[in-house]
Amino acid sequence: MTETRTTALLTDKYELTMIDAAIASGHADRLSVFELFGRRLPATRRYGVVAGIARVLDAVEDFRFTPDEIAYLRDSTTLSDETLDFLADYRFSGDISGYAEGECYLPGSPLLSVTGTFAEAVLLETVLLAILNHDCAVAAAASRMTSAAHGRPCLEMGARRTHEEAAVAAARAAVVAGFAGSSILEAGRSYGIETIGTAAHSFTLLYDSEEEAFDAQIAALGPGTTLLVDTYDVTTGVERAVAAARRAGGELGAVRLDSGDLIAQAFTVRQQLDDLGAHDTKITVTSDLDEYAIAALGAAPVDSYGVGTKVVTGSGHPTAELVYKLVARQDDSGQWTPVAKKSSSKQSIGGRKYAGRVVAEGHAAVELVVASDDPQAARDYLASRGARPLQVDLVSGGEINEEHRGPAALDAARKRHESSRAELPYQAWRLSEGEPAIPTVMEVL
Repeated sequence: MTETRTTALLTDKYELTMIDAAIASGHADRLSVFELFGRRLPATRRYGVVAGIARVLDAVEDFRFTPDEIAYLRDSTTLSDETLDFLADYRFSGDISGYAEGECYLPGSPLLSVTGTFAEAVLLETVLLAILNHDCAVAAAASRMTSAAHGRPCLEMGARRTHEEAAVAAARAAVVAGFAGSSILEAGRSYGIETIGTAAHSFTLLYDSEEEAFDAQIAALGPGTTLLVDTYDVTTGVERAVAAARRAGGELGAVRLDSGDLIAQAFTVRQQLDDLGAHDTKITVTSDLDEYAIAALGAAPVDSYGVGTKVVTGSGHPTAELVYKLVARQDDSGQWTPVAKKSSSKQSIGGRKYAGRVVAEGHAAVELVVASDDPQAARDYLASRGARPLQVDLVSGGEINEEHRGPAALDAARKRHESSRAELPYQAWRLSEGEPAIPTVMEVL
């Protein structure tokens, strides 16, 4: 029997206790708007990257309380029968709009706006934040790496350094930000991502000699494969690798360096390959790379980078620091009322937000965010300022916009990110700490 997939219990308990109290008081059906945004960017980040939208849509579609979940809640909580009946029938029937996947974002950018009854919208808080805090953090790190690589391919190889399911999500987020492939096969099956990989040191150590290991790999994968040449002596390994490929009747595709002084070794190995006549053999490097190491390798004759731990853990920032807040609700007369948290360190601005990016002299200049209960007035204001609209419809009346998930959506997100990042001013590309790439200007109409 196939188990029914559900994301319903990827939810903090207090979402359910709030709903229980709101149902009892008669307030659960008040139409509400929740927004998902970041008050600030993590240190050293000058922009964020939207990733995980397709996974959000999958999670919303799969948010169902089956009889098993209801039985668990009945036995383990004090939820009322009325609340359990509501959960048993739950289907999100509201609207979700947000930044398209791949867009860059800034502090205050309304990445998602979720409109529905309080009960149905608040239920999604935990799963939406879990997905976007992870995927946006990985994508931001990956974007810094691909910008530091200046067009040289970056390949994601971090599956062994994170949770097994997070590895698949991380691979997808890295591709959104420009990575060319991933080592984890499930990412290939689930998202159509190109998978990469040849052999580890253990394969070389299996054989009685390095020559024998290289011959075996080439026999299986062809001379165009990548041979790992630093199990023993690098200079000897390079010589043996080139010779093994030629014994098989071809030129070696690439050598991989995984330890030592990668910059010095890259120059030495490039010279050795050229001296051997292997001018077309490429050099790929791995070994705990991050954006700073990739930037340092910029002058070295390296052709591609394999990145593991640092990309899947957000390169020091494993969360994007996003929050999910109620910003507007209807009162008993049906009028919209902006609401906001007023605490000194966590203030927010009430009202539904509409966002656009103002471009001046070829580069983004301002992230313009307008709060208004009149959608058309907000859009007209953005247009009057020449702002490029940033939000798209993701879910309408509970129906998912299929344009924003699937293999084609991933390719579109990658291209969108490349364009969005290129639109930012030069300082956005710096790896040092500093102010956000462009200021966010909030207007209330």
